[in-house]
Amino acid sequence: MTDIILHHYAGSPFAEKVRVALGIKQAAWKSVDIPNVMPKPNLMPLTGGYRKTPVLQAGADIYCDTQLIMMEIEKRVPAPPLLSMGREGEARGLAMWIDRNIFWSAVGVVMGEIGDKLPEAFKKDRSEFSGRSFDADKLRAAVPMARDQAYAQLSLAEAMLADGRPYLLGAAPSLADCALYNPVWFIKERLGPTASPLDRLPRIGIWSERMKAFGGGKRQNITATEALEIAKAARPAPASVDANDPSGLVAGQKVSVVPDDTGKVPVSGELVGLSANRISVARNDLRVGDVVVHFPRAGFVIQTL
Repeated sequence: MTDIILHHYAGSPFAEKVRVALGIKQAAWKSVDIPNVMPKPNLMPLTGGYRKTPVLQAGADIYCDTQLIMMEIEKRVPAPPLLSMGREGEARGLAMWIDRNIFWSAVGVVMGEIGDKLPEAFKKDRSEFSGRSFDADKLRAAVPMARDQAYAQLSLAEAMLADGRPYLLGAAPSLADCALYNPVWFIKERLGPTASPLDRLPRIGIWSERMKAFGGGKRQNITATEALEIAKAARPAPASVDANDPSGLVAGQKVSVVPDDTGKVPVSGELVGLSANRISVARNDLRVGDVVVHFPRAGFVIQTL
């Protein structure tokens, strides 16, 4: 099977969501460290412009957004499963809610506390990424509201653990646990293990240490150049467009795909795959040849060109 290559940087909370999943599965994977700000000259040939972190590569197939990355890891390394039989929708639904709500509350808490200490290059990059000015004073003023929202939402997870279960959905870790570990890890890493609101959530504190113990799997570092060479030597896997898709889109159409929230850089190419869960776009780059870039359907917008 084609090797899993994760393009990421150490401080990325969404990359930690993926790393802990690889730890749960004790999976072998290759690691490429990327910059935490633009430009990312060795990533753009693979993604065609998509700039978020992390990105998963398998040969000439490039997977964007952790929604889809986690599903691809589940397919390639099925044991132990992160989607237990009969509860797949529950785990995926919880994960998306966490990614879209709890994560941003955690970001508000962290950035409000450390924003004035961050390099100017980071502030400029995140202003461009979000479409809003990175104003450290405003972020600090908003900390009480962000902390209140993080506490309210994390309290729901605390309540799920109240019956003594070790993980959110029961006896084994799931996709939902990996998603929740992302914002909890971010607060702990940046502000400390007893930072508010974690200091009022003891079950989540114990649970997070249980998650941390899984580690990050079997990691092998490679260079960005090696990853590009792997893509160039490979061929994308076959993909197909659902003929009954409600969008009416058909294979071969020229399209662009863009996130609906932040990092709104369109990726353009030929539509080669479309389902309820995935959008797949074929493109060519001089450095890597033919690649297919895959996105989750939820949270991404397709436009015809």
